[in-house]
Amino acid sequence: MSAEESQARADAGEPYVIRQRIPHEGTTTFHDVSFGDITVENKTLDDQVLLKRDGLPTYNFANVVDDHLMGITHVVRGSEYLSSAPKYNLLYEAFGWEIPTYVHCSPVMRDQHNKMSKRHGDPSYEDLKAQGYLTDAILNYVALLGWAPKGEKAEQEFFTLAQLAEAFDIAGISKSPAIFDIEKLNYFNANYLRAMTPEAFAKAAEPYIRSVVKNPAIDAAAVAALLQARCEKLTEIPEKVDFFEALPEYETDFFTNKKSKTNPEVSQSMLEAAIPMLEGLSDWTVDAIHDGLIDLAAKLEVKNATLMWPVRIAAAGRLVTPGGAVEICHILGQEETLRRLRLGLDKLK
Repeated sequence: MSAEESQARADAGEPYVIRQRIPHEGTTTFHDVSFGDITVENKTLDDQVLLKRDGLPTYNFANVVDDHLMGITHVVRGSEYLSSAPKYNLLYEAFGWEIPTYVHCSPVMRDQHNKMSKRHGDPSYEDLKAQGYLTDAILNYVALLGWAPKGEKAEQEFFTLAQLAEAFDIAGISKSPAIFDIEKLNYFNANYLRAMTPEAFAKAAEPYIRSVVKNPAIDAAAVAALLQARCEKLTEIPEKVDFFEALPEYETDFFTNKKSKTNPEVSQSMLEAAIPMLEGLSDWTVDAIHDGLIDLAAKLEVKNATLMWPVRIAAAGRLVTPGGAVEICHILGQEETLRRLRLGLDKLK
């Protein structure tokens, strides 16, 4: 259609759009920091719409104008937009504007074939926080997805935000997609939890502890001290410590442990000896409980574990616990410990 015909139809009131006229010969080359120089043949580019029939600009048009007016110098976006860059550059050139620096980043993938997508249930930052991950751990791990430090920091894994800012170089961005590995994030988060001061960890852990341990007599800070080296996420805490609130139901099979050389019969004799010893302690401290149980094991001529295993099982009702018999008994307090040990003994009789 000629320009005259087009103008006549517009003058007659026909709805119309305004398109970008793309030269159909030659090539357009642009430079990307990650992918280098990229050249495309102009004949592969379509005359994209700039203004729609309602007179409003399309995203591709508004994007270029907005970036120019806001003084954007670097455009950082997903590699799926590489194909749009030539059209953008032709617009910049048509207006006589300076073309920004492009940095196209490969996507973060859920697996080898699928990109991460909120629509498909992949977590956002807020989701990860709600799942018990620390902000610093998330930042550190995500920063290393598709980017790697260079030089003397090439082998470094753990970075503060300030260290990331200092070490970051666009040249370290990878062309290849990165796969989001939740186990790797767990590893980062666990290390950040262990690196916290005991006071900071106790403060972070307390809401999770108190969500299941309501008894004010249970020292949340003492419980937190057992957890810091034993959890990867804060949200793991409730299921690890709910036995402090109430003794769960458990089977007598729990008293059998080959390594500790215990079975229900041995455990019964251990509890029969441990209960009066613990009842006689006038000082309910970690050292007093520890020394009392160690001395008792020596008197009974058994391994420490042979005595500690049934005491821990009776006190906690769990095969796996944060902390051992001594720590658990100390936190529970003397009265509650003895009550639970007597219940355990009754199970075995």
